[in-house]
Amino acid sequence: MDFLATARRSGFTIEHHQTIGSTNDRAIDYLRIGGASRHFVIADEQTGGRGRLGRVWVSKPGNLYASLALIDPAPQAQAFQLGFVASLVVYHTLRAVGLDGAHLSLKWPNDVLVEGKKISGILIEGLSLPEGDQGVVIGCGINIAHHPSDTLYPVTDLKSEGVIISPFEVLGHFLASFEKWLSLYRRGEGFGDIREHWLTLAHGVGGLIVVKDRKEERVGVFVGLDREGRLLLDQNGQIEPVIAGDVFF
Repeated sequence: MDFLATARRSGFTIEHHQTIGSTNDRAIDYLRIGGASRHFVIADEQTGGRGRLGRVWVSKPGNLYASLALIDPAPQAQAFQLGFVASLVVYHTLRAVGLDGAHLSLKWPNDVLVEGKKISGILIEGLSLPEGDQGVVIGCGINIAHHPSDTLYPVTDLKSEGVIISPFEVLGHFLASFEKWLSLYRRGEGFGDIREHWLTLAHGVGGLIVVKDRKEERVGVFVGLDREGRLLLDQNGQIEPVIAGDVFF
């Protein structure tokens, strides 16, 4: 798929770097200096890539590293919902490049799994802009040719799953998928549909999970999502909404 043609049709602009510290950092700087919305920063390699909770994101050449800069894509209190949008973007990108949907699932809040192994990472960051606008950067990494070792969670990549493809081929499908799911989200108005579709693909609904954050560890049954996208954890009959944390099965 021609990613440049797809970008033009979708109203995205793209800047490409062979090597960069962090695509998210560059996208944030782009917005700070007055850049327009719907701008992608992509890189062959990151020297300072990072994931959620400040974790290092190993970013060697061969994988996809992309960050989308947006202006006012959602009400500020709902910006975290863009993680669900991005996870659906990655899921359908992987389907488009040949992975069997029967082997794919989604892990709250925004991981995509192949047979229980993580294949992507998503990082949402926000910033305040002049005139009261809200900037949001959605960073996505997809493991294509390789994956890191020594991780908290089992990890895989497309090559290991039998799909041989270049990052630019993946990018074409990724851009088309982003256009579709952002349009469906409609600045939060369409989150109900996003939520329902996400739940049909969710891993572990109805089962026992452990939710860990920096302060505590909670055990309970994953019973679904509330209307805003918070995980609903049943702890001995008491339903607790969880807005952040790592889920383990």
